[in-house]
Amino acid sequence: LFAQGVIDPAKVVRAALQDAASVAGLLVTTEAMVAEKPKKEAAAPAMPGGGGMDF
Repeated sequence: LFAQGVIDPAKVVRAALQDAASVAGLLVTTEAMVAEKPKKEAAAPAMPGGGGMDF
């Protein structure tokens, strides 16, 4: 980690937790959120016949 520039791993974890808590707090206290509406996917096609091997 030191070779990659991370001098104190505990400080990195602490900063990540603080940032995550900050974002979570904003989401909880806001009165409106913007999100993308999920797209409906087409139904899967029917399976082909068994070619005479069905029961």
